[in-house]
Amino acid sequence: MFPKTIGMPPPKQKIETPDPLDVPKAVVNRLSLYLRELRHLLRAQKMTVSSSELGSLLGFTDAQVRKDLAYFGHFGHPGIGYRCEELINAIRSILGTDQEWTVAMVGIGNLGRALLGYRGFADQGFHVVAAFDSDPEKLHRQIEGVPIYHMDRLTEIVRQHNIRLGLICVPATTAQKVADRLVEAGVAGIVNFAPVTLSLPEEISSVGVDLSTELEQLSFSVANRDHSR
Repeated sequence: MFPKTIGMPPPKQKIETPDPLDVPKAVVNRLSLYLRELRHLLRAQKMTVSSSELGSLLGFTDAQVRKDLAYFGHFGHPGIGYRCEELINAIRSILGTDQEWTVAMVGIGNLGRALLGYRGFADQGFHVVAAFDSDPEKLHRQIEGVPIYHMDRLTEIVRQHNIRLGLICVPATTAQKVADRLVEAGVAGIVNFAPVTLSLPEEISSVGVDLSTELEQLSFSVANRDHSR
């Protein structure tokens, strides 16, 4: 629980809503980082923060912080900086995490099981309400309180729970087929953990998470840093 601010609540900031295509992906990524740090600050009873303080926590300049937030409005206060709770609420509204999201997961292997046990999803308003697999031994049971269904029931369950987001945790060879099934069922956004690029309709939003690629980026940085010495 976050501490409550003392006195009258600050006035609600007006948030501008630019076309998502006009906002660079890197800006949206940094918004998530700002939100994380602001929550840490509020838990530490720090009620305000300057752009330079927020930027230094993440290795960004104060100008970068102000530029990123300027895509969506003006949130600072002269002589104060940003009110942490106020900016948290604004960023959550921008990211869409000020509402509850129902999520379907496909693929209950080792990665799928681990993600079902991740508590951070619920803390951010993402609720995995159904999981799907084709292995008969995994069906008709619950893992971390989430019921497991056969893929044949995907469309039925997605529509029943008004599921808008899907997580793909299957091998690369079957990821595209699963993505097609999710789109047909009515899912509007997909997070793909399979190491393959999906072909999706333009109206479907997607994010690819390839852990091996992330490690390659890290190894590149470390290797080239060592070589430059």
